[in-house]
Amino acid sequence: MKGIILAGGTGSRLYPLTKVTNKHLLPVYDKPMIYYPLQTFIDAGIDDIMIVSGKGHAGHFLELLGSGAEFGVRLTYEIQDEAGGIAQALALAGDFADDDNVTVILGDNIFQDSVKDAMQLFETGAHIFLKKVLDAGRFGVAEVDEGSRQVLSIEEKPDVPKSDYAVTGLYVYDSSVFEIIQTLKPSGRGELEITDVNNEYIRQGSMKYSVVDGHWSDAGTFDSLLRAGLMVQNKVNNTM
Repeated sequence: MKGIILAGGTGSRLYPLTKVTNKHLLPVYDKPMIYYPLQTFIDAGIDDIMIVSGKGHAGHFLELLGSGAEFGVRLTYEIQDEAGGIAQALALAGDFADDDNVTVILGDNIFQDSVKDAMQLFETGAHIFLKKVLDAGRFGVAEVDEGSRQVLSIEEKPDVPKSDYAVTGLYVYDSSVFEIIQTLKPSGRGELEITDVNNEYIRQGSMKYSVVDGHWSDAGTFDSLLRAGLMVQNKVNNTM
């Protein structure tokens, strides 16, 4: 299993904090944001990791993280020249994956607890991680069959959610994900969407899920950045 952290984008929702730096280098409590998805991989036993970033601040990631030796991992870097969507960024890691299974995490997603068990049980198809939330309509929402652990559908920001399961920014795929991406067409906003990738696995009947224990937050808006910092602060204080 190889890990891919997607840390591109312009961070426009966090402007002016992102005027001179990448969103994923902003602090979340006591660490740069990128440390948290990196730690998620480390805790899951994944030590061969690629970071995909935009070209504007790629050197900052290298200066901060280096080869990965400080963290006991091997880091590889790739540049997404222009915003083309999450699936397009993932496609850049095809050679790095080298027919291996991959776990993909969005660089602004912070998980309180380990997801190691679900990753280690993965064999083929795809696997996503869901979190029960009160405001599911703000997210991609998964309709599931709890008996078979299959995902039946994913709907982006629905007016009437079919469940209270939000789709987090953590995905596990077999190597066929790169073939699927090659078949995608840009969405209305001109990007290759990760939801279209997930829906293809659902169509094939090969998308399963786990429900995340503990807290989860993204950190892509002012409110969620603050919420993520408070979540980490609470965890740190409770373990001291």
